[in-house]
Amino acid sequence: MAEEKKLESGIKPCDTDIGTSSVLKNQNAFQRLMHRKNDLNDLGKEMLQQSFHYDQAQLEADAVKVRRKLDFLVLPMMMTTYMLSFLDKQTLNYANAYGLQADTHMTGDNYSWVATALYFGWLCGAWPWNLLLQRVPIAKLIGGMLFVWGAICMLQATVFNFAGFFVVRFFLGMMEGCVSPAWVMLTSMLWTREEQPFRSSIWLCTNGVSMVLGALLAYGSGMAQGLTIANWKLIFLIVGALTMGWGFVILFYLPDGPHDAKMLTEYERMVAVWRVSKNQMGIKNSSIKTPQIKEALLDGRCYLIFATGMALGLVNGAVTNFMSSIIKGFNFDPLKTSLMQAPGGAIEVVACLGLGYISQMRNMLGISILLGCLPGMVGLIGILTIPIENRYALVAMCWMQNVIGSPIVLNWTVPGINIAGHTKRTAVLGIYFVCYVGGNIIGPHMFLPHESPRYPTAIRGLLGTYCAAIFFQAVYTTWCWVENKRRDKLGMQAEAFEEALLEGFEDLTDKENKHFRYKL
Repeated sequence: MAEEKKLESGIKPCDTDIGTSSVLKNQNAFQRLMHRKNDLNDLGKEMLQQSFHYDQAQLEADAVKVRRKLDFLVLPMMMTTYMLSFLDKQTLNYANAYGLQADTHMTGDNYSWVATALYFGWLCGAWPWNLLLQRVPIAKLIGGMLFVWGAICMLQATVFNFAGFFVVRFFLGMMEGCVSPAWVMLTSMLWTREEQPFRSSIWLCTNGVSMVLGALLAYGSGMAQGLTIANWKLIFLIVGALTMGWGFVILFYLPDGPHDAKMLTEYERMVAVWRVSKNQMGIKNSSIKTPQIKEALLDGRCYLIFATGMALGLVNGAVTNFMSSIIKGFNFDPLKTSLMQAPGGAIEVVACLGLGYISQMRNMLGISILLGCLPGMVGLIGILTIPIENRYALVAMCWMQNVIGSPIVLNWTVPGINIAGHTKRTAVLGIYFVCYVGGNIIGPHMFLPHESPRYPTAIRGLLGTYCAAIFFQAVYTTWCWVENKRRDKLGMQAEAFEEALLEGFEDLTDKENKHFRYKL
């Protein structure tokens, strides 16, 4: 019976032990394949065809080992990089508690513009980075950029006025703008569609870790005495130096995809390709296909993704840059303000991991995004209504805003999971991050200085934004559910198991692939 199932699935039984002679027999074939770098989809397709010579049960068992290696060796590198990226952005928020505005002669809404300068830079870089990521090795690009943005982060300690700060933050945003789409792409290349939301939640939960570390770093910098430079400058120098040092690790050890992971043997790389072949998306295709860009622009579901991304970006821009000002407005001194932000980071870690885990369950991705919006809404209502004397209760309402990290990253995974066709996915990711960054730019400007500390105009605006995000995500999830049912009803399935796997390497879009199903 087991043999019949192997034959029905199109997988040939293996005549020898998987760990010895079979691997040696195919060693030369693997080496020849690894020299073909011009098209990773062709390389991946041939590596997948090699896997058909092995017993499927053995592949399944070895796939578990490969997944564990990726989880314990690659994922921590992604987590640390993303933590440093977020810490670089948050340095402004922490430095603001130690007299940054006074020392740089900022007045009026100058700080709001400096806070959004980073996102203007990200906005300018979002589309070019996504196009570049399709054509160049991801790990090499990120490794090189870590040196650049670490140096720029340190440059923030040298500026002395609003204009200088705006320029430095602009270029910092432009350089760091490649990280988020790169990690979305790399996650889609290394893990299955079922695994991606939770893995993405893991690397993004380091935002919370960076908030805890950043708050402690800011506290330690504030306690330092006898410095020849201002305390707020020390924060930029420490974080920038850490970022530059980490660049060496990424440059030498992070893989560009399953095909060149140094921590895997050649056989395990083949298994890694076999694992992700079930995604129906191949590995990577460097050619730009204009019809796929047109399809992206005419796909109504994509516009719902863009709208949700802008709404979540608006909330993120507000929360990220003004949490320090809100808490300080509740009559806390600078040192206490820094420490008070640490629990919010811990809450974000728990929320990202918890909702990320739930999103792995069948048809729970969209629902997890919706659930992640609710705590933030409750917190905003609390900031508006709780008496000002209950300042610790108000701070707790501020901590609830950090849950926004979970729906953000889960929404980021949607293009990587539900958009097939490499050019179409690149186009969607590019536009998506333009919209997301646009929201981050708008967010801080909702806070009117004379409304401190409750900022009622901003709080009411953010409540409306949450409602919009929930609406757009609910419509998108429903639309995908209807489309899946339509395809099932029409019998749009591949005729054979091998055909289904190989078709994913033909660079077909989610509309063209006859057995593609949207993850709900």
